[in-house]
Amino acid sequence: MREPAKDKGRLDHILECINNIFEFVEGKTFEQIEGDKMCYFAIVYQLVIIGEAANMLTKEFREARPQTPWREIVSMRNFIVHGYNVVDKNEVWSVIQDDLVPLKLQIESYLEELTKSEESK
Repeated sequence: MREPAKDKGRLDHILECINNIFEFVEGKTFEQIEGDKMCYFAIVYQLVIIGEAANMLTKEFREARPQTPWREIVSMRNFIVHGYNVVDKNEVWSVIQDDLVPLKLQIESYLEELTKSEESK
């Protein structure tokens, strides 16, 4: 069961995974990531965790924050898990380059919002 009290922890997991990905790719090109199986699959695994954590957020939390593409995040997780043999490395790189910074900013904002809400109780 999805519990509102666990939303903050799930957001923490998403943020941790994003930070891990940035650490893994720091100073590396697409070609270097593509050629390093361990690094590439570590990134893919982090994307799976991001999608799973997003999926486990409460419906109320996600619906109150429609600016985040929750459905796309969860869909990517599902595609990686179920279509593991056809995952496009270019698409993974595109997510890293184009989508993770905005997502990180949103997640940080949500965590700040939840922390302030907890402090005011």
